[in-house]
Amino acid sequence: MSGMYKAGLVVLGLVSVADLSTPLLSDGEHPPMAVAIGTAVAGLISLVLIVLGWQGKRWVLGPLIALRLASALLAVPAFFVADVPAAAVAAAGIGVAATIFGVLAVLLPSRVPVRA
Repeated sequence: MSGMYKAGLVVLGLVSVADLSTPLLSDGEHPPMAVAIGTAVAGLISLVLIVLGWQGKRWVLGPLIALRLASALLAVPAFFVADVPAAAVAAAGIGVAATIFGVLAVLLPSRVPVRA
């Protein structure tokens, strides 16, 4: 398991943990409670997949990446809806950027030299 792969899993894990707190931080409007609960569920499932990925099970990458990207897409309306607090927009931006970094990090090939 490469260092970038581990770093990607750690970043995705941190974003997933942050997703778990979304219902507690929501005022019911920003984000709507249904979105906050969906985000928390995605975070919980992601954490299970990250643990499996850390154990070397590469099959989890597909579902993990799909789930994290779906969670990031749930944050995109914060950039376009009026009256969203600046803190929520900043949190959404950080979450989307961290998700993109984490996904790219787990997808980068390992640079382990092959011995003859």
